[in-house]
Amino acid sequence: MNFTSKLAAAWADNNSLLCVGLDPDINRLPPHLKGRPEAIYEFCTAIVDATADLACAFKPQIAYFAALRAEDQLEAICDYIRTHHPQVPIVLDSKRGDIGATAEQYAREAFERYNAHAVTLSPYMGYDSVSPYLEWPDRGAIILCRTSNPGGSDLQFLQVDGQPLYQRVAQLVADKWNRNGQCCLVVGATFPDELAQVRRLVGDMPLLVPGIGAQGGDVAATVAAGRTAAGTGMMISSSRAILFPALQDSEDFAAASRRVAMATRDAINACRG
Repeated sequence: MNFTSKLAAAWADNNSLLCVGLDPDINRLPPHLKGRPEAIYEFCTAIVDATADLACAFKPQIAYFAALRAEDQLEAICDYIRTHHPQVPIVLDSKRGDIGATAEQYAREAFERYNAHAVTLSPYMGYDSVSPYLEWPDRGAIILCRTSNPGGSDLQFLQVDGQPLYQRVAQLVADKWNRNGQCCLVVGATFPDELAQVRRLVGDMPLLVPGIGAQGGDVAATVAAGRTAAGTGMMISSSRAILFPALQDSEDFAAASRRVAMATRDAINACRG
């Protein structure tokens, strides 16, 4: 099953547009895990088990693992998800953006080493930075378009023939780069007007939508702007709000995370129509 088919099945089976981000900040782990050699693995797999029936995707952010020399734990977490919760796709959040042989190696890292179903990519170097990933016809290429951070406007709003650059990126991906039907776009929940513009330009293409939760994006505005006619089309990502709820110091942290994830999923569903 290719990435978009797997994602569509997760939308339906779990009745969810919620993407659970896995950003394991070592300084915020529950005290009983700190100092344990497999602390990150234990933390993330507990979150995965607690939220797998509520999520349409899991999104590990590679920097949180690489900074701690914990890539082996990330490999093990991805394997755990595929083994125990195979219905939920894995999106490796790495935002790679190189070309040629280097990009080929990054693609192998994402799709062989971590066996992710999709990976996030930067389009700044053009099609050459995306094409190596398209050699994996069943895997997703999720391309930065209108990001959730305020500084994204420095470049993404530059005018190109009277059109903002982020819209040109959206059209390029939808019209020329999506040769396998597995391309998606990253569009932030913090900019619902631009999210609506991207949806208009790309039809039913899936969108990864960060920015709710800790970043303050409005759920109702996000769903109204980004949903497809079928009420799907989005992976609405929340990381810190789910990973580190009020009871993060308790050994029951996973149960607390589940409650936040369920509330977030239900809030999204209430707006889907």
